[in-house]
Amino acid sequence: MEETISLKELAETLKKRLKLIVLITIAAALISGIISYFVITPIYQASTQLLVNQAKNEQQMYNPAEVQTNLQLISTYNVIMKSPAILEKVANNLDLDLTPDQLSSKITVASEQDSQVVNITVQDESAGIAADIANETARVFQAEIVKIMNVDNVSILAPAEVGENPSPVKPQPLLNIAIAMVVGLMAGVGLAFLLEYLDNTIKSEQDVEKLLGLPVLGGVTTIDASGGKPGAKPSNSKKTAVRGETVGS
Repeated sequence: MEETISLKELAETLKKRLKLIVLITIAAALISGIISYFVITPIYQASTQLLVNQAKNEQQMYNPAEVQTNLQLISTYNVIMKSPAILEKVANNLDLDLTPDQLSSKITVASEQDSQVVNITVQDESAGIAADIANETARVFQAEIVKIMNVDNVSILAPAEVGENPSPVKPQPLLNIAIAMVVGLMAGVGLAFLLEYLDNTIKSEQDVEKLLGLPVLGGVTTIDASGGKPGAKPSNSKKTAVRGETVGS
């Protein structure tokens, strides 16, 4: 019985504060949309793929042990690609006013699972610059890895390219708006229950029973002292009451 009453009270609270909840939800969605479309700078992404392997003679047979060794070295190649020895040359070749650390923050190097293919992914405010950084990093690594680790068989599988109408990878306005709506809805519901909890005014007979723990025996309705005339003013009602008391005395 108490569970039914509790659920009913919750529903009544939500119904009473429905306008507040809807207003907060819409405001959160609007703010998120404005920030996503007009404030946050779009970020574009470009990727290239490399195949890193050891050189082999034409008569040499396929050696599984050598492939496994190359797989174990992939993590080393990934570190070298983001090292100052590579990124300084990339920045100089592209005339970028960036330090190796700043350039490294734009680059993500990862290898495909159980393969010798390495992906170089670059994010930048310009789609063209992102593609140039990815391609130049691959070319510099291809040239420098011969000196660093004596690996002379690095192939660029798929150079980074810029499409006609590149789309930014972030921000994602629709996703941000959806998240903001959910957060706004939760905030609105929470605020509605908070206001209801802080509201200690008495509005009905039921509130009196809850507050005093006593049954209500009767109620006094609002009495119109003007005799029910629709255009009567409250000041006239007070004067009539005073006159009545005077005559009676």
